[in-house]
Amino acid sequence: MSADQISVNETSAYETAVARYFEAWNAKGTENLAKAVAAALSEDGTYTDPMADVSGHAGIAAVIAGAQEQFPGFEFRLAGAVDAHHDIARFGWELVSVADGSAPVAGFDVVRFADDGRIRAVHGFLDRVPTV
Repeated sequence: MSADQISVNETSAYETAVARYFEAWNAKGTENLAKAVAAALSEDGTYTDPMADVSGHAGIAAVIAGAQEQFPGFEFRLAGAVDAHHDIARFGWELVSVADGSAPVAGFDVVRFADDGRIRAVHGFLDRVPTV
């Protein structure tokens, strides 16, 4: 995001972009997931975490679909506030069971925005993962 595009209410613009990102992670069905990923991330978007390093909408959608398959009945939720400046933001998240509220997985992401306000790059970190 360039400074002139978010000068009126920067916090709202960052929070809106991050909300779209969570909508993608929680989208159900192939078509809805594809649309949500396209709304949240730029065409050349990248996603990197300890278990994945992908680019493009199809690659990112595949990572999300894989997480949804591994954790059925869970949803990603923002944990705390979005901290942002310039074209970068960071935020914590949890993977929460809809049934009982448990959150076996948690981490934080650092994202860089494209000029159109969508996310261009995601760098994910895992703080809590279940033991196998």
